[in-house]
Amino acid sequence: MKIEHVAIWVKDLEAMKSFYVKYFNAKANAKYHNKDKKFESYFLTFDEGARLEIMRKEGIDNPDQDDRIGWAHIAISLGNREAVNQMTDCLQKDGYHLVSAPRVTGDGYYESVIEDPEGNTIELTV
Repeated sequence: MKIEHVAIWVKDLEAMKSFYVKYFNAKANAKYHNKDKKFESYFLTFDEGARLEIMRKEGIDNPDQDDRIGWAHIAISLGNREAVNQMTDCLQKDGYHLVSAPRVTGDGYYESVIEDPEGNTIELTV
């Protein structure tokens, strides 16, 4: 297992991308944009270690919305789809809240999403 990426909600996606590219030598992928959900993101890859996902969506700075500016989730790579399915089943059977069942996301990830005991979001991914 390894930490695959950490995600943060941001107000200015392009400024945040520029910051991490300029000061931390991150490499950005092509922007992902889901028009239906009004969501866009970049994955920033560093020379070593986990990646950083910076995310923006319409209304993110609205205080009445569930999503807030700041850290969003941690993604843990389990290596393959079967491991994602098994861990999801185990955690759900042990009473942890399942946010979304295993699926392929719009940006190509196979993942499920669960909450830890304090409600922090964890993506279980390949």
